[in-house]
Amino acid sequence: MEAEDNLHDSFLTIYDKIDQFKFKGSFEGWLKRITVNTVLQKYRKEQFMNVVSDNLKEEEEVEFEYADVQLSTLLQYVQELPTKYRLTFNLYVLDGYTHKEISEMLGTSTGTSKSNLSRAKMILKEKLKKENINIA
Repeated sequence: MEAEDNLHDSFLTIYDKIDQFKFKGSFEGWLKRITVNTVLQKYRKEQFMNVVSDNLKEEEEVEFEYADVQLSTLLQYVQELPTKYRLTFNLYVLDGYTHKEISEMLGTSTGTSKSNLSRAKMILKEKLKKENINIA
């Protein structure tokens, strides 16, 4: 439901700002940027992204393959992540942003972005292990 609300809010923003599209770059890219910014503004207003510490040690990168996981299961687990981890995971894994871009969008450091992604992957990995889903 939260994702539907975010999409709805994004469409309203796009509709309100359609006259601002200058036909420079792709329309798809413009839509994506509006959508990402709309969602990020919502979370900033609700203060879901309070940073406890920007001086986090860089954590070991957690890697695993998603190939043997049903998409619906993985998406359910991603939605259950704490907000700051879910946002970072989605921006990095699904949207392809770099840690530098994510840190600028979220107002955090690059190290925090890397740490949040690593923690999101660890949480997902643990949830998948509990379901006896083999991961690399």
